[in-house]
Amino acid sequence: LREAIFARQVMGLLSEGKPLSWEETKKYADLVRKAGVKQFLSIYHKLKERKDDTLKWGDEIEYSLLTLDKGRKQARLSLVGPNILKNLKQPEVDDPENHISKWAPEYACYMIEGTPGATPYGGSFRDFSVVEANMKLRRQQLYEVLKGSRTFPLCITGFPRLGCPGFTDPSYMPLPSTSASRSLFYPDEAIWTGHPRYITLTRNIRERRGEKVAINVPVFKDEHTPLPFKEEFSSADGEGGRNAKDDHIYLDSMGFGMGCCCLQVTFQACDIDEARHLYDHLAVMCPIIMALSAGMPIFRGYLGDVDCRWNIISASVDDRTLEERGLKPLKENKFAVSSSRYDVIDSYLHSGAYNDVELLLDKEIFQQLKDGGVDDLLAQHIAHLFIRDPVSLFEEKIKQDVETETDHFENIQSTNWQSMRFKPPPPMSQIGWRVEFRPLELQLTDFENASFVVFVVLLTRAILSFKLNFYVPISKMQENMKKAQKRDAVRQELFYFKKQVAPEDDEFSPTGSLSHDEEYTLMSIDAIINGKDSFPGIVPLVRMYVNSIDMDVETRCTIMQYLRLISKKASGELMTTARWIRKFVTSHPKYKHDSVVSDEITYDLVCELKDISEGKHCEDLTGTLI
Repeated sequence: LREAIFARQVMGLLSEGKPLSWEETKKYADLVRKAGVKQFLSIYHKLKERKDDTLKWGDEIEYSLLTLDKGRKQARLSLVGPNILKNLKQPEVDDPENHISKWAPEYACYMIEGTPGATPYGGSFRDFSVVEANMKLRRQQLYEVLKGSRTFPLCITGFPRLGCPGFTDPSYMPLPSTSASRSLFYPDEAIWTGHPRYITLTRNIRERRGEKVAINVPVFKDEHTPLPFKEEFSSADGEGGRNAKDDHIYLDSMGFGMGCCCLQVTFQACDIDEARHLYDHLAVMCPIIMALSAGMPIFRGYLGDVDCRWNIISASVDDRTLEERGLKPLKENKFAVSSSRYDVIDSYLHSGAYNDVELLLDKEIFQQLKDGGVDDLLAQHIAHLFIRDPVSLFEEKIKQDVETETDHFENIQSTNWQSMRFKPPPPMSQIGWRVEFRPLELQLTDFENASFVVFVVLLTRAILSFKLNFYVPISKMQENMKKAQKRDAVRQELFYFKKQVAPEDDEFSPTGSLSHDEEYTLMSIDAIINGKDSFPGIVPLVRMYVNSIDMDVETRCTIMQYLRLISKKASGELMTTARWIRKFVTSHPKYKHDSVVSDEITYDLVCELKDISEGKHCEDLTGTLI
């Protein structure tokens, strides 16, 4: 299987051609939806009986590109991504069968995405011991193409002064009256210039919404933080004054969300049933693992009172109109929609018993899918995705063959950015049914990123091997997602989780079955991951799975080190990246305890982050594990 099996399409297919404006795109919205449903039905009927695909998996890392100015004590985001992409992709062009990495553009010019090479992981258990090595090779490749420049790569979820004056290198002024996003803070020049899709998405989301996006992040209230915390904005920008909330950090562009970086993992299942099964149970784990990986406590130069990017990125692509947000009576739009198109999942796909939240869906599309032989749970999932309009369309891609093409389906599917993504096989391909795990934030070191990736992959094996059951009501899982973003959630919050995850006859199960009302309870992340009382803990279950498998000593030792890291992060013995960054800032001699993260503090922080990513030991983040 030597193709881009797990190439991510978070921003949609990078089709070539002429992008349409929103006014042009909305004329074809119904056409795209109708053709997209037909394309899905074609894939479904051709491949629903496909069986016995082997486990294949891969990770995706989005790297930030930065520069440091020692004289001025300034760190900046370097807009060289489009310039280096061709050189990064050259080995793949030269040897499509044996290259060690793949590279792709991302939303911003200071971002670049790297994935493993020609062959996905999964062929043997030894693959678990090469994940970190491949990440190191990718980082090395970046350093090679950047040699001779001031730019260097860094694995950080978000740049601390993203949106502050002059945050890019070279520096550009935002043009709020003419730019695609109309942002006061984020210039169009920061958006990827090598493909028109990104700038088109930015403009079309704003135009569909009827105003620019409004993001308000609660500020961290320190000893000298003004109360209320309130910023003054240009009188020429009425939206800023109207939409900014007191005691919040105001952001106003898609770039504040899609301009952040993350870590994702995609798996190929043996068939559609297994893919749906894994989708459900991994969805329950999304808030828990996101909290463990938390890495973003600073927003536009201020300390926030949250540690993750999730709600920020959700609001950054919220294209709902005033009618859809319930602020005006429905007239031009069909639905009142409760959430952004970037959010936690709204329904399980394998079992509907815990779907306790009413699902908004297009009833006509739901019936079309039902009439086409799709079961209720999958039909309502697709019909829920298809309440959205396409927000980017290319003139050359309007007319499509529903039997051999899938661009219209992917147009809607790939711009529903949910915590999990259920991915049908592409047409005429060896690729099987897949699921994508999407909530992970980036870690500084390859060891930490590899630990999270390997943990998630092994968790899927434990779920299947031990028939684990993580189901909690969708409403409780969604509540968990809100808690997971809070400051120091790992140590401070309690999460709804299943009391009994193993089958009743398993050695880890308590005696007797539980009634539905007693199935879940509030637990700390330490208890969920490491176990407490009769609850076995997720890491011990994964260790049990690893110990049941015949593998070489080196691989087993590597895996056990990764699991120790996850365990120690969960117990609080090791810090999350967000907690460590917050501690660095609040301990800095130039910090005035006013929530402000200045240029100088950011420079010193980035210098330290760079040193750690390049091998400097950090006891708080990795202890004695590396």
